[in-house]
Amino acid sequence: MRFLILLLFTGLTLQAQAVETVASYQEKLQQRIDKMKNAKSSWTAEDKAIMENASDFIANELPNPGLKVGEKAPDFILGNAFGETISLYDELSKGPVILVFYRGSWCPYCNMHLRALQQSLPAFNKYGARLITVTPQTPDKSSEQVKKDGYLFEVLSDLDNSVMKSYNLYFEPPKSLIALYKKHDLAIEEFNGDGRNGLPVPGAFVIDTKGIIQAMQAQTDYKSRMEPQAILHALINMEQ
Repeated sequence: MRFLILLLFTGLTLQAQAVETVASYQEKLQQRIDKMKNAKSSWTAEDKAIMENASDFIANELPNPGLKVGEKAPDFILGNAFGETISLYDELSKGPVILVFYRGSWCPYCNMHLRALQQSLPAFNKYGARLITVTPQTPDKSSEQVKKDGYLFEVLSDLDNSVMKSYNLYFEPPKSLIALYKKHDLAIEEFNGDGRNGLPVPGAFVIDTKGIIQAMQAQTDYKSRMEPQAILHALINMEQ
């Protein structure tokens, strides 16, 4: 009996240690919010109104984004930042996959989330999980981003939007939002390519080796992201 109690205590302790080692996206987000409170903003009241209207538009377009827990994750083959092709189901044959969709290297909230995920990789790796990210931006932009930030995970380019669509995340921003981004030097086409302004709702999926989604988060609020701790919790549950 004592041995069983000790074994249970040891297991819980290891889990608690694992959870403590992952980064927090929410903390990074709050730090940015606090910093912005004290900085002079170039965004006018009219700009903010356009943003709010665009958010309402996207929420109406995708009221329930993302594939759900229990659904089969669609397979895909995409090119990475260095011209290699990556198959989701080839990666799943090696272990679970954490699949994250993000808007592009121009998005500060995407970058905060990616850095939190990067810092959490050692904890994810303990469960044999691989992190794969998908973005509409071109491979050359992804290559710049990977080299600059030292990412140790795959960054894949969905150049025909098919994967974003298959995971129910794709949307076309309203023209008012595209124009607003350009006004603030955030021209989406400079990252995605000419004539391509489509984006994914930020989404994350934890997929088991059978291709079944075990955990997910996708919200039209671009500031909302799946916490590394929630991802780790899903990986732990998959092993039990």
